Amino acid sequence: MKELLELFTVFTRIGGFTFGGGYAMLPIIQEEVVEKRGWATEGEIIDYYAIGQSTPGIIAVNTATFVGYKRKGILGAIVATLGMVFPSVVIISIIANFFRQFQDNEIVRHAFGGIRVAVVALIINAISKMWGSSVKDYIGAILFTASFFVTVFFKISPMIIIVVSAVIGILIGMKRIDEI
Repeated sequence: MKELLELFTVFTRIGGFTFGGGYAMLPIIQEEVVEKRGWATEGEIIDYYAIGQSTPGIIAVNTATFVGYKRKGILGAIVATLGMVFPSVVIISIIANFFRQFQDNEIVRHAFGGIRVAVVALIINAISKMWGSSVKDYIGAILFTASFFVTVFFKISPMIIIVVSAVIGILIGMKRIDEI
């Protein structure tokens, strides 16, 4: 029961920083789950991010579900997921009730402008941390560059890019095994 409560409180704290969406939470998840608590390894958390991005839903919520499942099975997955979404539900409910009253407020607009800048910094931080454990050789660098180029310059669905990258990863992995 103690670990379930800890899962809920940790992911509730993380979920309280949802400004900018799931990607902005990745560095916080990294710090809390890998560095502070050792609930997952660096490699596992990268895998959770990859699967979380490839499945429906918010990457951070999906990652919380995976971590909770690893720690305490299905109940842990439910508790971690509820912890992650709880602050958003509360905050959105409050904002929805008062939004019309402050949506045109100059201070609020400036605050959101500052938050957007901070979110970009958090996303860049998450990318830099994931780079080292994901792009390990020239093939990874080529796959990253190609995926980035296609994402930026063409209107191709991210799901297609993910599936094609997975197939390429499988083929390269199988080729490497055959070479051994």
